[in-house]
Amino acid sequence: MFGTTLCDSPGSVTVDNWGTARGDIFKFNKPIGVPRCEAHNVRADGEEYSFADGKTYWFGWDSMTKTGDAQTVFQWKSNGTNDQNAQNYPVLMKVEDGKLKVWYVAPGEKWISIGTAPWSPGEWHSIQLGITTSSAESGTLAVYMDGTRIASRSDARTWDDRGNKPRWGTYWGTDDSTASINWIDGLKMGTTRADVG
Repeated sequence: MFGTTLCDSPGSVTVDNWGTARGDIFKFNKPIGVPRCEAHNVRADGEEYSFADGKTYWFGWDSMTKTGDAQTVFQWKSNGTNDQNAQNYPVLMKVEDGKLKVWYVAPGEKWISIGTAPWSPGEWHSIQLGITTSSAESGTLAVYMDGTRIASRSDARTWDDRGNKPRWGTYWGTDDSTASINWIDGLKMGTTRADVG
């Protein structure tokens, strides 16, 4: 269901099957020497999905990281690069210091922490994210982890000039000195939380 993968060798995006009821699961493996291992966008009817301003989207997935420090595990990433963006990533989640941390990143690279929750490595966590897109400042977002709302924001700019798409995986920015793994299962997309629960 992912659109495209971004993972430099020897990093890899593979499918694991541990012989459990989960069946096939995606493994994002970022070894030392690689800054990122991600997948971006989702596919619908064989094509990458085209998101739009003024819409509500919900995403649901299960995630398990090898350690409590997998860094960026989700971005609502803006299209384009560098000065083409007013916001590089309006919504960002990190697994850091044994916690899931959620930020709204406003124009001008203003990082605003909107929620955090304890994260247990080696255990599956259920995540639902709802975003109402807005190129003005009337967007909203909400994040649930394991059934509990841990973050929300209103009056947010959640749609950049060239649009946005979701990214999952493990991303360390310019730091390629640490290895990390993020497994993802059961990715769903809809227009309500019930669609992805």
